[in-house]
Amino acid sequence: MGRSFYSEVHIKSPWDQVLAAFWQRYPNPYSTHVLTEDVLYREVTPSNHLLSRKLLTKTNRLPGWAERIFPAHMARAVYVLEDSIVDLEANTLITKTWNLNHDTLMTVVEHCMFEQDCSRPTWTKLRREAWISSSVYGLARPIQEFGLARFKSNQAKAMRGLEYALSRIQTEAPPHLHDDQGASSEKHKPLPTQAPPTSTQKPNQFV
Repeated sequence: MGRSFYSEVHIKSPWDQVLAAFWQRYPNPYSTHVLTEDVLYREVTPSNHLLSRKLLTKTNRLPGWAERIFPAHMARAVYVLEDSIVDLEANTLITKTWNLNHDTLMTVVEHCMFEQDCSRPTWTKLRREAWISSSVYGLARPIQEFGLARFKSNQAKAMRGLEYALSRIQTEAPPHLHDDQGASSEKHKPLPTQAPPTSTQKPNQFV
């Protein structure tokens, strides 16, 4: 059945600034688990929508109990695709991300919607949904619980990173993000260089 996550955050910054910060959010001191970011495809459609596909490389540290079960040579990096659609008329940014490798161990799919807050035009509303699933027989539940806990930690870091990018754009104190999530810090060991999968082919569909 898997696990799910939902959050709604109101950012005290206008949508155009949040959009600019979204494109400039890496690197930042709160998302050191994100190692690389590459644009694979970008297009402006006839309807004036900006479509983008990015490949992100992130660390993939397993919990101690999993490291005793799964092969030692298992890749310690996860490759994530991020599709996005920007609609400048509706003032919306929609994203979908999902992992390419380790999908038999665990799959994480995330949808985000950044939109102008109708009641407060100088604010931006962010709705985030995620689904975590595993097909490992007998271990699906603990893997999904671990995946959910890690997702919560990483999305808190992502919000701090977005706040950091916003502060750089605004050249003032970071805006306050009204949610109940706190960022947690993790230390990561240096990873060996790995060749990520590459693709410049036009995606069949976007979010």
